[in-house]
Amino acid sequence: MKRQLLVLGAGTAGTMIVNKLRRRLDREEWDITVVDRDDSHPYQPGYLFLPFGRYSSDQIHRSRHTLLPDGVDFVVGEVDKVDPATSTVTLQGGRSLSYTYLVIASGTSPRPDQTPGMLGPEWRRSIFDFYTFEGAQALATALTEFDHGRLVVHITDMPIKCPVAPLEFTFLAEAWLREKGLRDRVELVYVTPLPGAFTKPVASEHLGSMLEERKIHVESDFLVEHIDPEAKTLVSYDEREVPFDLLVTVPLNMGADFVERSGLGDELNYVPVDKHTLQSKAFSNIFAVGDASDIPTSKAGSVAHFSVEIFVDNFLELIEGKPMTGSFDGHANCFIESGDGKGLLIDFNYDTEPLTGTYPLPIAGPMALLKETRRNHLGKLAFRWIYWNVLLPGRPLPLPAHMSMAGKSPASTDPKEM
Repeated sequence: MKRQLLVLGAGTAGTMIVNKLRRRLDREEWDITVVDRDDSHPYQPGYLFLPFGRYSSDQIHRSRHTLLPDGVDFVVGEVDKVDPATSTVTLQGGRSLSYTYLVIASGTSPRPDQTPGMLGPEWRRSIFDFYTFEGAQALATALTEFDHGRLVVHITDMPIKCPVAPLEFTFLAEAWLREKGLRDRVELVYVTPLPGAFTKPVASEHLGSMLEERKIHVESDFLVEHIDPEAKTLVSYDEREVPFDLLVTVPLNMGADFVERSGLGDELNYVPVDKHTLQSKAFSNIFAVGDASDIPTSKAGSVAHFSVEIFVDNFLELIEGKPMTGSFDGHANCFIESGDGKGLLIDFNYDTEPLTGTYPLPIAGPMALLKETRRNHLGKLAFRWIYWNVLLPGRPLPLPAHMSMAGKSPASTDPKEM
């Protein structure tokens, strides 16, 4: 009887896994099935550019099944519940799927319903998100009509998908307003639950200085309790208030609801796993990859990429009865659009701060770390082609899965020295 690999989610991590493992698992011995709620795979980094008139729907969406290899069964359906006791997954509608090993790759999603006042009469009228295709499109329309007032960019809580994206939106909005001749008519405010601009102190100091240089006010340590849609005001638990004319918010991010129904998640529906192997802490034949896990690093595409590289080799060892020898170090790197055709790049892991230097090679780079350059901006734009044609198909990228210290040096917190 064949063994069954069942993957819940055909996003970045799930698609990479099935493409890599289909090549390496014996088809006579293994069936691979992947489940997702629909057949539309979005290039989510593209959502950032939609409000500013860049990218179109056909550049952002492709059919999931066209990205999967032959020999993989693709099932469109909503997951209702996982039953680890019987190694089965039940879909809404009653269909049951068995597994020998289960990979939860169901990602994370914005949940505006979790903040009182966020949804309601002002939702996508004066309150917008850009972490969804529909939200980014609606925001694009709103920006064309916005010519003065208070533009507030807001993060509800951490963790969030792509934690640099709110900063990127703020930088792009500031540059866009200057280009339109509207900057002196718009007050820009960045509201964050963090004590600074970012989670890592060195990068936070540098990015905070960039916000200050652009005359963007930062309201830090702000945990929103509710939004007053009539007064158009954010209200924090410590009773601070931030008024807005146009609010661009990042709602609370949460994992899939079936994770909660199955008793597999934490309070935000993320699956607790060993942060080095991605194996469930509760069930040895269950893994969570990409944004679905609770690992303490960025919920970003680069984390999915680097962690999948480790997972695949570990999985092949596991099914042969060997110890898993790979250890994911939390490696993440992110391009940060900063406006005016420039961008930054940061590279870090569980234990190491973003550092100055070059990436991926010493001296030669070609990318500069923690420094605004045209090349970093072009690198971010080029990533869309790499995503569709190299990353998702599971083809090798000449980048180490583990963070390398080659070409890096301890970072100064003074941006003038960077």
